[in-house]
Amino acid sequence: MGGSGNKLRGWLPWAALACLVVPMFASYYFDDIFSSISFIFDSAEGNALGWDQAKYGVYTSAYSVLCIFGGLVLGGILLDKWGVRIAGSFFVVMMAAGAALVLFALLTGGNHSLDLAYAGGMFFGLGSEIAGTAVNRSIAKWFKGGPLALAMGLQLAIARLGTAFAMVLAPKLVAQQTGHVYNLVECARPALAGMGLMAFGLILWAVFVAIDRKAAEAPSGAFARTGLRSNAEEGASAADGSARTGLRSNAEDKDKFVLKDVLGVLGNKNFWLLGLLCVLFYSAIIAFKKFAGAILVPRFDIPAQTAGWMISMLPFSTVIFAPLFGLMVDRFGNGTRWMIAGSVLALAAHLLLAFAPQGVPAFGYLAMVLLGFGYSLVPAALWPSATKIVPEKVLGTTFALLFWVQNLGLFSFKVLAGKILAAGAGAGESAAAVSVEQMFVGLCVAAVLLAFIFARTSRLHPELRLDAPSRSSE
Repeated sequence: MGGSGNKLRGWLPWAALACLVVPMFASYYFDDIFSSISFIFDSAEGNALGWDQAKYGVYTSAYSVLCIFGGLVLGGILLDKWGVRIAGSFFVVMMAAGAALVLFALLTGGNHSLDLAYAGGMFFGLGSEIAGTAVNRSIAKWFKGGPLALAMGLQLAIARLGTAFAMVLAPKLVAQQTGHVYNLVECARPALAGMGLMAFGLILWAVFVAIDRKAAEAPSGAFARTGLRSNAEEGASAADGSARTGLRSNAEDKDKFVLKDVLGVLGNKNFWLLGLLCVLFYSAIIAFKKFAGAILVPRFDIPAQTAGWMISMLPFSTVIFAPLFGLMVDRFGNGTRWMIAGSVLALAAHLLLAFAPQGVPAFGYLAMVLLGFGYSLVPAALWPSATKIVPEKVLGTTFALLFWVQNLGLFSFKVLAGKILAAGAGAGESAAAVSVEQMFVGLCVAAVLLAFIFARTSRLHPELRLDAPSRSSE
């Protein structure tokens, strides 16, 4: 029996991780179904939906609406109070339902297609963000005291493969044709493929819930290294304490989540430093991806399929480098330095995209390489750092609040990018692309400054161990 327990300790966390990454893969794919084919929205007359770049920008902003107006905070609290098995399941289903509504809007079209897609995008966005929070919280629990940054890096890498899949597949499903009016079926094809992925993700999420429940209910010895305490163990401990004192133990009071803990997170200076860095950095990446086709095609005189492959270098690079950098953070620490380096690389990439010579694709590929490195470096250090600045009992709330702050920025910059591109259309597509890239350059400059400030905080407060290795000393 002891040998069996050791075997479970080895593979069970990785089995749980394998189930967790598939819903996130589907989420990343669906979120980027139009990123490499945004050319279909160059004019409202060019597609049966009647959307132009400004309307497309409004649609992309729907992802963040419910997140901004309290949904993320509420979802994070529910995760901490109800756990990932109940609350996480609710939001994973919400994610799939929102995607289904977007697909329905794309297939039916009509005057209200944008309204329906916007509503679907709102539900999809909130479901995706809380599902991501549940995944991060689960990984933090299953890999506590172990290769946490590596596990988070692997999850991030595989999820971003969903983006790569969207970038490569969408131009094949919707071929670029000059003067062609894209019909409803063509517009909906990438979303239809996404629903298939969602269905598979729902199945594996159910498998994860079963694994998580089994681990929590099993004798503690068999799953000691998963970071999960069995229900029996917790119940026995509570009963023993109550029998002897008639009162709840101090440890139980300390670990119980209460609403005032949210104020504690919001009053944490380090939370805001991390949150603002998250806003600036991710806006320079994610908002860019939404309009990448409309930027890269005119800037480097390339067809849409080439642009799709060029953009796909971002997520493909993270497949290798996100786990690698996560492993380095686990073993060697120096997380704040990785954040600085990643932000500088993102800045260099956007400077190339904005000011490199027109019509030279090599500069586009170089920019994607730099952006891919940055997109791996910063998250590999940023998300494990979040586990070090707050108590574990509010970790779900903290992740949710970070996503909330992030979505405030994403909402604004997606809308702004769409308006910049639409307003600059009269001056030429390349000029409009340069204008929106200047906005991304500004975001990266601010991200670099914040990364330096966070590194200074690490030096002034060594007790937080922000630059310490993530692995336990055991």
